Amino acid sequence: QVQLVESGGGLVEPGGSLRLSCVASGFTFSVTEMTWVRQAPGKEREWVSSISGDDSTTYADSVKGRFVISRDNTKNTLYLQMYSLKPEDTAVYLCARGSRNYYYTYGSQGTQVTVSS
Repeated sequence: QVQLVESGGGLVEPGGSLRLSCVASGFTFSVTEMTWVRQAPGKEREWVSSISGDDSTTYADSVKGRFVISRDNTKNTLYLQMYSLKPEDTAVYLCARGSRNYYYTYGSQGTQVTVSS
C-alpha cells in the first residue's frame, strides 16, 4: 500500500533553515506529481509546493523565494528545503501524492516545524 513518511522537522530560530524529507512507497514515484502541504494549529490546511514528474515546480506566494522543492527518484524521496524561516511557517508539514488541488496524504503523520526564538 501507499506509504509516505516525513522527517526533518524541528525547532529553529527565525531566519534559520531546515530540510524536510518524505520517503514514498507503494506507487511509481518517479512519474507522480508530489506536493507539500502544512497545517498550523487552528488554521486550514495550506498548500505549500508541488513538483511534477518532470521536475516542474510551483510554490505558494507565502514561501516563494524561500523554499525549494525537489525529488530524488532513485531514492523515492521528496524534499523541501526551507530557508529564511519565519514564525508563521510553524506547522505540521505533510507530503502528499498528487497535485495542488487533488492530493492524498494517506494518513501520514507529517513532521513538526517550529520557528521560534
